[in-house]
Amino acid sequence: MFNGSSITQFLLLAFADRRELQLLHFWLFLGIYLAALLGNGLIITTIACDHHLHTPMYFFLLNLSLLDLGSISIIVPKSMANSLWDTRAICYMGCATQLFLFLFFFSADYSLLTIMAYDRYVAICNPLHYGTLLGSRACVHMAAAAWGTGFLYALLHTANTFSLPLCQGNVLDQFFCEIPHILKLSCSHFYLRELGLLVVSVCLGFGCFVFIVVSYVQIFRAVLRIPSEQGRHKAFSTCLPHLAVVSLFVSSSMFAHLKPPSMSSPSLNLVVSVLYSVVPPAVNPLIYSMRNQVLKGLLREMVTGCYSEAKNFLSSSAKQLPCNSGQAQPVF
Repeated sequence: MFNGSSITQFLLLAFADRRELQLLHFWLFLGIYLAALLGNGLIITTIACDHHLHTPMYFFLLNLSLLDLGSISIIVPKSMANSLWDTRAICYMGCATQLFLFLFFFSADYSLLTIMAYDRYVAICNPLHYGTLLGSRACVHMAAAAWGTGFLYALLHTANTFSLPLCQGNVLDQFFCEIPHILKLSCSHFYLRELGLLVVSVCLGFGCFVFIVVSYVQIFRAVLRIPSEQGRHKAFSTCLPHLAVVSLFVSSSMFAHLKPPSMSSPSLNLVVSVLYSVVPPAVNPLIYSMRNQVLKGLLREMVTGCYSEAKNFLSSSAKQLPCNSGQAQPVF
């Protein structure tokens, strides 16, 4: 029998037992992580440096990229380290910190996606009031509300989860610390309190989902009333990336937590967990940059400019090198 005070570490679910597969998992996650860092980093840098992108839509996109960087950095490096060093352990405080930060970034991400749906609704359905409803102060307040909501949500669930006595060992059936798998380790009559909080959270999440759906119903009705085909295409191009990100985020999360028990298996659970926790932060920059012509053009200009500057710097450095005259050069 275990309890929370006697547990000093948890054992996470390993992706593979064979050394070759562990190294394959390490390199695969390294590639995904570097892609997420590069994509989100380019979006953050481009939006921050170009004053033409200092608008509500790109301000929220910058915050989304920051949250995506945070969420993937909480999970992937630890999983990579475990595979590289052939271990499954995570310390008790490390697990609590990972759970808190993942819940923080995950819930703030969902809150921000809801706010971005409102931004697109106002921009298309009430364009004359866009500057009034989404001024700079209002945008900062809404972004702060998303971050604050995520912090309170994570703090409440983390404190409640780790206050439960753990009686079923310390082995988690997940490759990172997550509430449902920690609850499986608790005593049978103690986890009902956290389940109640989860039910309330699901209701709030469903309310946000309904708000997003209703917003897009109104958006599509307004877009279809635009007489010109070019106008409809421009309106859709600003909405489809956000809709694709929301669909990926919601569908993968719902499938992971609502799939029937008959479909559960360790390998399937791992794949689904990766789909909703690792893939969206890496794919979101690609979705936004592919459909957004303005952002795509600025990203291309920035990358081309950096390449040209680096090439010119190397060329000028090479010209300043002393020629080899066959005589020994003094060394200082």
